[in-house]
Amino acid sequence: MKKTNSVYKICLIALAVVINIVGGNIALWLHLPIYLDSMGTILIAILLGPFYGMLPNVLSGFIFGLTTDIYSLYYAPVGIMLGFMTGMIVKDQKKRSIGSLTLQAFWISIPVSLLSACITAALFGGITSSGSTVLVQILAKTPLGLMGSCFVVQFVTDYADRLISLWLMMLVIQKLPSSILMRFQQNKV
Repeated sequence: MKKTNSVYKICLIALAVVINIVGGNIALWLHLPIYLDSMGTILIAILLGPFYGMLPNVLSGFIFGLTTDIYSLYYAPVGIMLGFMTGMIVKDQKKRSIGSLTLQAFWISIPVSLLSACITAALFGGITSSGSTVLVQILAKTPLGLMGSCFVVQFVTDYADRLISLWLMMLVIQKLPSSILMRFQQNKV
């Protein structure tokens, strides 16, 4: 039984990595101001908890960084924090109201955005491969400065991304068969 559970977890994490890569590539190719590269991470963090939630974004960021977007490698700490924060904040899968998702996305986005803004400002001078780079460069000329503009833009885009990702992953979880959901609720996975 323990071997089956380990295989089950590995397969779920692999699925999450694929979801992250596909979502990230769609956002990158369409130059969207949101990222969509953390939906799988959010799914795993909700289903398996914070420690497993840290894995998918690191793995997908590594693959994404080697194949499509080199910037992804530098944001591995952001993915780790996202998985951990999501697993800690979104513990109860039954809280699916728009109000609770909005609040959860807000609390997840604050520390993740702060870390991401620090990386963007310190390593890249506010320039990345995302569609929000133009906004950062415009706001950097205001009294906010580079770090402030990175945080403001990062928070707005992260919040929108987290809200959309949380909502979509909650829809996915609702559609899972009850036998699979029971395994998660009884910690048999």
